[in-house]
Amino acid sequence: MIDGAIPYLRCPVCREPLARQERALRCPRRHSFDMARQGYADLSAGRLPHVGDSAEMVADRADFLAAGHYSFIAEALAEYGAEGLVLDAGTGTGDYLARFLEAAPEAVGLGLDVSKPALRRAAKAHPRAAAVLTDLWRPLPVADAAASVILDVFAPRNGAEFRRVLRPGGLLLVVTPAADHLAELITAHGLIQVDPDKAARVSGSLGEHFAQVSSITLRRELKLTAAEARTLIGMTPSARHVPADDLPTRDLTVTVAVDLAVYRPLR
Repeated sequence: MIDGAIPYLRCPVCREPLARQERALRCPRRHSFDMARQGYADLSAGRLPHVGDSAEMVADRADFLAAGHYSFIAEALAEYGAEGLVLDAGTGTGDYLARFLEAAPEAVGLGLDVSKPALRRAAKAHPRAAAVLTDLWRPLPVADAAASVILDVFAPRNGAEFRRVLRPGGLLLVVTPAADHLAELITAHGLIQVDPDKAARVSGSLGEHFAQVSSITLRRELKLTAAEARTLIGMTPSARHVPADDLPTRDLTVTVAVDLAVYRPLR
């Protein structure tokens, strides 16, 4: 539902507040942005340099998450709770945002993504969640100090914009792959490896604007069927690189390991 998030949105052209007029969002300067019939708003304000996850990747992600394999990540995020706006940067299917909102009855969700197939699902993920098409590397169509919590799960991190839209005292929750994430699939099927400098790159993208206050590693051993393992590969960037005849054909155990870091904005 877009209506609950409209007070937090801003025109991507002039930064003025937006109001809904039938199937569009308009600002006082008459810039107008269409609402897709699937429920998300297009605030991209021009051609996007990339289109994000494909429909096939999104479908695999939806199936894998619906099976509960990554529920432990969603549960860890939801423990932080919030009131007001929860911004999910790179929301994908909206699964993590929906789980967060279930534990935060006074919160409103806003999922941002560049993938239209993902946003079609995110727009329906939760009654208090809205979905918006935008590029995370550009200025976000969100008001200053609007969000009480920002979720960033396997997504790009725009430190300057996250700092601008997060209110003083708010939380930025960042989930990134740990060193042994999906290690068995990487070894057996040539998936893209976790960048050994990942932690340094995350720190570099956020350090000027945020202070890390805690970090934990979440780890599970998943016993997957061959079909589930193929779905897991299909929802990752490696989906474009693993030949069909090199996909799993038998059941296997896969390590899922992620780092959950908590940041607060610098004054």
